[in-house]
Amino acid sequence: MFKKNRHGIQIKTAEQLDKMRAAGLVVGRTLELLRRSVEPGMTPLDLDVIAEKAIRDEGAIPSFKGYQGFPATICASVNDQVVHGIPTNARKLREGDIISIDCGAILDGWHGDSAVTVPVGEVDPKLTELMRITEEAMWRGIAALTVGRRLSDIGYEVERYVRGQGRFGIPPEYGGHGIGTEMHMDPWIANHGRPGRGPTLEEGMCLAIEPMVNLGTERTRVLADDWTVVTVDGKPSAHFEHSVAVTHNGPWVLTALDGGAERLAQLHN
Repeated sequence: MFKKNRHGIQIKTAEQLDKMRAAGLVVGRTLELLRRSVEPGMTPLDLDVIAEKAIRDEGAIPSFKGYQGFPATICASVNDQVVHGIPTNARKLREGDIISIDCGAILDGWHGDSAVTVPVGEVDPKLTELMRITEEAMWRGIAALTVGRRLSDIGYEVERYVRGQGRFGIPPEYGGHGIGTEMHMDPWIANHGRPGRGPTLEEGMCLAIEPMVNLGTERTRVLADDWTVVTVDGKPSAHFEHSVAVTHNGPWVLTALDGGAERLAQLHN
C-alpha cells in the first residue's frame, strides 16, 4: 500500500523508508566510485559505463536509462551544462573542467537519486567556490526537512545561503521533487522563494533536494538534443542533490553514506 496525504504526497512507512535507504545507498556508493574515477582524458561515456556496471552489480536498475527516452545511466553535465547532459565520447574531460554527475537507481521498486559536481584535476578557485556554495546550499535546504516546517522553507534556505555568498544565478525553472515508487513525484521544490508556504512537512515524506547554481546569469536554454540545459552566457554551473526522508529525528539523507550525520551536525554546531 502506498499512502498519500491530502496534497497527493507519498508518505512512507518505516519499512518502506528502509527500502528507500537501500536504493539510496546504491546511488551513494556509485557516485563515490564515479567521483574517484574522474580524471583528465576520460569521457563522460566512460563514466556512464562505470555507473551502469556498479548499479547492476548491486542488483539494481538505472533509473535514468530509458526515462522519457533518455539514453544513458547518468546525466553528465560539463562546465556550462547545468543539468541533463547526455554522456558521449565526443569530448574528453580536460584539466580545469567541472562535471556534474546525476545518478539514479531502482531497487526493489524504490528510487534513489543524487548528484555531485566534481573537479577535473586542478580547477580555477572560482569554480571550487562555486561548488562549495552549491553543496552548502543543498545542506542548508536539507536541514529544513523537519516535521512541522513548510515546503517553501527548503527553497528559502537554499536561496538565502546562495544570495549571501555573492552574485550567482539560481535557474528558477529547475528544482527538487518528491521521490519514492517513482523518480519524480509531487511535490516540486523550488530553490528560491518565501518561507512558510506550501504543505507542512510530515514524517515519511521523501524529497530530492537539488540546487543548481550558475557562476553568471540564472538564464538557461535547452540544446537541440532536447535534454542538455546550458547557461545562456556560457559560464559554468554546479549541481548537488540528495534524496532525504523526513523523520521525527530530523532529516535522514538516504543517498549519503553516513545518512548525512556529519554535515548536519556541523550545521547545528
